[in-house]
Amino acid sequence: MEASSDTPKKKSGGNGQVLDGSNIMKLVGNEEVFSNFVDHKFQELDRDRDGKLSVKELEPAVADIGAALGLPAQGSSHDSDHIYSEVLNEFTHGKQEKVNKTEFKEVLSDILLGMAAGLKRDPIVILRIDGEDLLEFINGPSYESELVSVFSHIESPSASIRDYIIGALRKLTVDQGMPPTSDSWVFSNIVEPALQSCAGNNWDNPVSQETLLAEFKKVAEYVAQHLKEQPVIVAHSENTFDGSGIKRLLSNKFELDKTLNSAFENVPKDRNGKVPKEYLRVALDAVAASAGLPPYGAISEMDNIVGEAFKMMSADDGKIVKEDEFKKLLTEILGSIMLQLEGNPILVSSNSVVHEPLDSSSTLLQPSSGETE
Repeated sequence: MEASSDTPKKKSGGNGQVLDGSNIMKLVGNEEVFSNFVDHKFQELDRDRDGKLSVKELEPAVADIGAALGLPAQGSSHDSDHIYSEVLNEFTHGKQEKVNKTEFKEVLSDILLGMAAGLKRDPIVILRIDGEDLLEFINGPSYESELVSVFSHIESPSASIRDYIIGALRKLTVDQGMPPTSDSWVFSNIVEPALQSCAGNNWDNPVSQETLLAEFKKVAEYVAQHLKEQPVIVAHSENTFDGSGIKRLLSNKFELDKTLNSAFENVPKDRNGKVPKEYLRVALDAVAASAGLPPYGAISEMDNIVGEAFKMMSADDGKIVKEDEFKKLLTEILGSIMLQLEGNPILVSSNSVVHEPLDSSSTLLQPSSGETE
């Protein structure tokens, strides 16, 4: 989904604000401003004034990095939680040690530039869902055919009209003006009241297509009205994994060698410097960001492709290999994943309800008094 903060993406029925990282680049790129910024933030976070930041003292900075991007609070969305833990690990290098100001500045610079680069590839669009798109959909020409298709996927002998309506609401997307019903707040505050308000005597009758279309429209109109009175803010992102990130990495020998060396350094070895093949999965996760791949476990379709690649390379046979063989296998696994993605790209879209007001949720990227850009 491409857009920039200069030309915010506008959805019909709502405003889209795109965070594309340009402000972050401007901040980090100015050495004097960034140094003042780091001094101020470090002092603010160093509660016990010992000149170092503990994991606990770092947590507000990690939370602010997410909030600055409009991500949901930590713990409220599976889609964004791994970003928070990766950011904290960057600061602590995966250990519980304290971080001094120099390390804090280096890591913060790396993280902010990485976020800015990531945002250019995969902008997060903030959507204000206010019922207009939903009304447009249910009164539009494609309503009946799309709903009939949705109902056909739900069809079950024991399903009630209520079951069909809930199933259909779950399948509607933000493009059709529906916030994610998987969010418990949306379900209990918007969907449930609509179901209770619209439930009629005929909901116990046999289910017919005509009844479903009419009853679903009533519920959707109620939802649209509620959204008009209380719009829902959703952080929406789309990403296509098509193997291009792996292709870039494999075609740059210097970058590939550096990435493979770093991955090899971080896996346990025996006294002869050999590594069990089982650590290839750990190493693949270490190179994932450089190869434009998500972390293992984040996307099930991607995990299946990785599993196929490991099977093809006999990477799970429990053998122990030397450094050269380990790196060769890792490169071949990346190549196999690339070919599978080129033939069958994976589109991932995530929608997270933002419950906090965006404008006041973060102070991380706000210059302190006396700073100028």
